[in-house]
Amino acid sequence: MALTRTVIVAGAGIGGLTASLTLAAQGFRVVVLEKAERLEEAGAGIQLSPNASRILVGLGLKEPLARRAVTPESVNILSARAGGEIARMPLGQAAEFRAGAPYWVIHRADLQAALQAAVNDHPDIDLRLGCQFEDVTKHAKGLTVVQRRGNARQEELAVALIGADGIWSAVRGHLFPDVQPKFSGLIAWRGTLDATALPREYTAPRVQLWMGPDAHLVAYPISGGRQINVVAIVSGTWNRPGWSAPGDINEIKGAFATARWPATARMLIGAVDGWRKWALFTLPDIGRWSEGAVTLLGDAAHAMLPFAAQGAGMAIEDAAVLAKALSDCTGENTSGIPAALKRYAEMRRRRVLKVQRMARQQGRIYHLRGPLAITRDLAIRAIGPQRMLARQDWIYDWRV
Repeated sequence: MALTRTVIVAGAGIGGLTASLTLAAQGFRVVVLEKAERLEEAGAGIQLSPNASRILVGLGLKEPLARRAVTPESVNILSARAGGEIARMPLGQAAEFRAGAPYWVIHRADLQAALQAAVNDHPDIDLRLGCQFEDVTKHAKGLTVVQRRGNARQEELAVALIGADGIWSAVRGHLFPDVQPKFSGLIAWRGTLDATALPREYTAPRVQLWMGPDAHLVAYPISGGRQINVVAIVSGTWNRPGWSAPGDINEIKGAFATARWPATARMLIGAVDGWRKWALFTLPDIGRWSEGAVTLLGDAAHAMLPFAAQGAGMAIEDAAVLAKALSDCTGENTSGIPAALKRYAEMRRRRVLKVQRMARQQGRIYHLRGPLAITRDLAIRAIGPQRMLARQDWIYDWRV
């Protein structure tokens, strides 16, 4: 395939790998640059609601993902103030029936491995590990993208460059150097434990969401049900960039002290042997994601708080819309790529902003205390399970 049909994707995370598959399906040759020498687990569990799983199934990944994913029957909403469950939103068959695609929870490494296997098997995708984006220049023939592997520097012609390189994106730094991530004042702690370490009633296929004063806790099974993923989010000032630093178990236990949290929540916290933590950063709305034949995708464009469980989902949706926007730029007809990338960003921005707003709002609701927490619990009880699920239709039933 001619070099003039090459799209370069910076970043081999979930968004970048998905984009490489959707773009290759449109007839592009795709080069994926990833600075890591090998793809390793970055995080633990991840929720794939139907808006995301539908795209992955369409890429032929249903079988490898279904083997490792768990389909939760429900989201069980629990209140530290009330001491237990206050509502249950059905998932499983109910969510799949409404949205036409499964709701999965899965280990992030399993999702990444399935995407990487599909990328490695595709003849038109070149995944280059240990190779990072360095610079890009525009000219009459398209773009020249500079990449570096160790001390070796290489230039390559491309028709487009996609920055899928995360919240600390080098591509975004090239396009919009004044845009910087902002610390949210929140810290996420994550850990996993063997399901056998918990009583059976705590390992059912469900997502547990504990809401409490200035913190909340999420737990669900991954790895085919063999492990339990636990994520705790608390307020704090520690804000070192990065995705994984060792966490002191005494610190996280202190955040879930006896006076404020029931025994079940504290049991989950205490059962995790090794905690990792990462500071939660967000991006301001940068207004536009593209400049000419260069655009952004996923966290590089719209990093958001995790309270809607849609960070990966939005990146996967981005990849699908990006490929559709470029579908008319076939053969030698590449002159329309800048306009197509601008159109892609315009199509995505409104939906992403709505999800970001919902995530911020839900984070505030989860962390309420005192009389406001009582009002919250009563309001959630009053909604009812079916209405609760119906309220997710605008997210789950989204299609390209």
